Amino acid sequence: MVLASREFIAVPDDRKQQIVFKWPDVRVRKHSRAIVDADEVALFISTGQVIGTMGPGRHQIDADELPFLGTFIDIATGGNAYRAELYFVGTREYPGFTFGGRIDDVQDPQTGLIVTLRVFGDYSLQVSDPVALVTNLVGTVDLTDNDRVAGWVSDQLLKVMRTEVTTEVVRNGWPVLGLSAHTPELEQAVLAAANAQLATYGVCLVRMGNFDLNLPEQDEAQLKGLAKDTAFSRLAGGFNRYAAGEMAIEAGEGMSVGGGGDTGVLLAAGLGLGGQAAGGTASQGAAGAPGPVPPPAPGFAGGGPGFAAGAAGTGPAPATAVTCPHCQASVPTGSKFCPSCGKEMPAAPGHCSACGADNPPGARFCASCGKLLAPETAHCASCGAELAPGQRFCASCGTAVTPAVTPAQREPAPLPTAAQPAPEG
Repeated sequence: MVLASREFIAVPDDRKQQIVFKWPDVRVRKHSRAIVDADEVALFISTGQVIGTMGPGRHQIDADELPFLGTFIDIATGGNAYRAELYFVGTREYPGFTFGGRIDDVQDPQTGLIVTLRVFGDYSLQVSDPVALVTNLVGTVDLTDNDRVAGWVSDQLLKVMRTEVTTEVVRNGWPVLGLSAHTPELEQAVLAAANAQLATYGVCLVRMGNFDLNLPEQDEAQLKGLAKDTAFSRLAGGFNRYAAGEMAIEAGEGMSVGGGGDTGVLLAAGLGLGGQAAGGTASQGAAGAPGPVPPPAPGFAGGGPGFAAGAAGTGPAPATAVTCPHCQASVPTGSKFCPSCGKEMPAAPGHCSACGADNPPGARFCASCGKLLAPETAHCASCGAELAPGQRFCASCGTAVTPAVTPAQREPAPLPTAAQPAPEG
């Protein structure tokens, strides 16, 4: 068999950018000259195993210089060639590879909403172990195609990110809208985990760039809308006030577009609902009953601490609670009926049933309207049984009840005049 004469064996100039270049002939001519560049390693492979390597420099393909070739002499060529595969593997840094895609669904620690995280960026790749690369991936990936190699690496990178990014977000409680502030930490965590995953295959990531974590438009709009509602609720002093303003604005915008009588009805409905919401908040505040409040702190990245109920300048503090004497349930102060059992709640000491004003403990008359706060309990003059207010006959003995004369009903004694001297003694 006549072999084509090749004096030099090397990577062609138009293939210098390939990570791996395979010499097209499986028979390597004896006494040929192999040229290995400074950023390359040449490997001889037979039956899937590396039988020898050549470092940078010029090498004569001969068993005298490369003893491992002695057992691979090709008898069919009369001993003029060695039968083996020859790979050139570049060891320099290869930049410009990109990655991107969906990571996973994650619960935003700030709001509790489930959102989809996506990541995009680029990286540079380098071969750290040429032998491991060729022997472990030669049957899985076309090593002579950089795009195939990079695609496989990108898949491994996304697999690592699904674990690392989600773990960092949940463990540190980072808000999804503020993840850009933690890009350096995330990038380093992903880089370390990815290299640990790729070490078995003889490649590593040197650096990453343009690392960008983002959300689909729908998820981002949902989080931003909730952040806006929380911030404006804090400024308005409560969610009801903010909602009332929003309804009035939307109604006004609808009216400005034009369209006849329907807009007037819409405006009236918007203002009516807004008034009810605002009025409900005010009346609840006066009575001490709790009203709807916006989400609590800590709020959102770049938007302050959010609305915290009871904080200074953030609206009315939540009302205190009392215990229902009938079912022992917790009832907001000022409630007339228990929301648990429906029974009437006793009036709080010092609370005027006539005008609703609160008075200091021990007061007998309302400081606001002068009404008697705690009327003395009446008893039957015959049997001593307790009488209810307005009762005309005793329920125990049937004796007629004599109406009690309150201090307000007592007429003051007439003042003495000059014509009528005061009685003596």
